[in-house]
Amino acid sequence: GATRIADDEKGHELDLFCVPKHYENDLERVIIPHGLIMDRTERLARDIVRDMGGHHIVALCVLKGGYKFFADLLDYITALNQNSDKSVPLTVDFIRVKSYCNDQSTNRVKVIGGDELSKLSGKNVLIVEDIVETGRTMETLLSLLSDCKPKMVKVVSLLVKRTPRSSGYRPDYIGFEVPDAFLVGYALDYNEYFRDLSHICILNDRAKEKYKV
Repeated sequence: GATRIADDEKGHELDLFCVPKHYENDLERVIIPHGLIMDRTERLARDIVRDMGGHHIVALCVLKGGYKFFADLLDYITALNQNSDKSVPLTVDFIRVKSYCNDQSTNRVKVIGGDELSKLSGKNVLIVEDIVETGRTMETLLSLLSDCKPKMVKVVSLLVKRTPRSSGYRPDYIGFEVPDAFLVGYALDYNEYFRDLSHICILNDRAKEKYKV
């Protein structure tokens, strides 16, 4: 299941929320307010602990975009650990995934960092991602991981984009299914900008030019 944000979702006027002044002219609407992200993340934490809680979990954060969601999700899992009879030991690791696409058919993915993935053998691995678009990067990462023989691998992504470019891949846990618009905020960036915005917003066309590298 996922919270579905419809293609014609109007979102919310920027002036209904607190948005950094330096971004006021760059955004069209707030599409997922921060509080809603947190509420959904709390529920994802509960579902993950229910399904994976029998065994030590290694939470693998996909940088850079995943860091906010990763931190908040882990806070909720930690809170569950402290407040229920069943708790699960959790360790963390970080990887950066760079994809190089020369043409559509080849998609080579380079994984940077992550204490040797081979250490994940026999572990329950939770991959934490901010957004899945085509799904190809994740499919490649999963096949790299499966060579290391983990006990279980689950993927949680805060967002999944509805796009004709999708390979059809769906993560195990999805926060929100979103339209094929350019989204920024809550650590999703455009050329490194907008990670310092707490809501997920739609970027306007003017801003795409303004922050072009």
